[in-house]
Amino acid sequence: MKRESQKAAAAQECGRLTRGRGVWLQCMAALVYLLLAGSIALGQQKPSEYQVEAAYLYNFGRFVEWPPKGATNQNSSFTICVLGEDPFGPALDATLAGETIGNQRVMARRISSPQMSADCQILFISSSEASRLNKIIEALDKNAILTVSDIPQFSQRQGMIQFVLEENRIRFEVNLIATQRAGLTLSSELLKVATAVRKNPQPGD
Repeated sequence: MKRESQKAAAAQECGRLTRGRGVWLQCMAALVYLLLAGSIALGQQKPSEYQVEAAYLYNFGRFVEWPPKGATNQNSSFTICVLGEDPFGPALDATLAGETIGNQRVMARRISSPQMSADCQILFISSSEASRLNKIIEALDKNAILTVSDIPQFSQRQGMIQFVLEENRIRFEVNLIATQRAGLTLSSELLKVATAVRKNPQPGD
C-alpha cells in the first residue's frame, strides 16, 4: 500500500511539472525506481536491463492515449505482450503484478505472431524477431498497438519506441510518425524525456 501511495504521488507530481527534459527524466526515473522497489528491498543487485525496460513498458501505458476502437472496455485487462523469445523472464510479470492503468488490471502475455496481438495495447518485439521485423511492422500497420523494442534502428524502421543505452542508462527514442499513423497520442511529457523524436518522414518511409 505504501508503494502504491508513493507511486501515485510521484506520477501526480510528474504530471504537474513541465519545466524541461531534466525534470522529467528525474520523474520517470522515480516511477521506474518505485516499480522496482520490491526487488531492491529484497537485497538484489542493481536492476537488470530488462527489469528497467519492464518498468518502462508499464509507464508508457500511463502516458499514451489509445483511440476508442483500440482501447479495451472498462472491465477488461490492459495487456502488454511480448512477441518472440521472452527476454524478461519473470521480471515483467513481477513488475506488473497488482498494477492498474485507469480501471484496467495490467497483465503480460507472450505471443508468437503479430496476428495474435489484437488484444494487446503494448507490444514488445524481441530481438529474436529482428530478421522479420519489416514483415511484423507491415502486419501491424495502422493497428492501435504501441510497438516497443530494443532492436537496433527499430525507430528508423517504423517501430514506435526504441530502447537505447545512453551513459549506461536505459533511455528511448520515439517515431512520432508511426504512433500518429496508428492513431495513438503520446503525451508531451513523455516526448520530453525521449532522447530523439522522429517527426518527419525520411526517404523510403
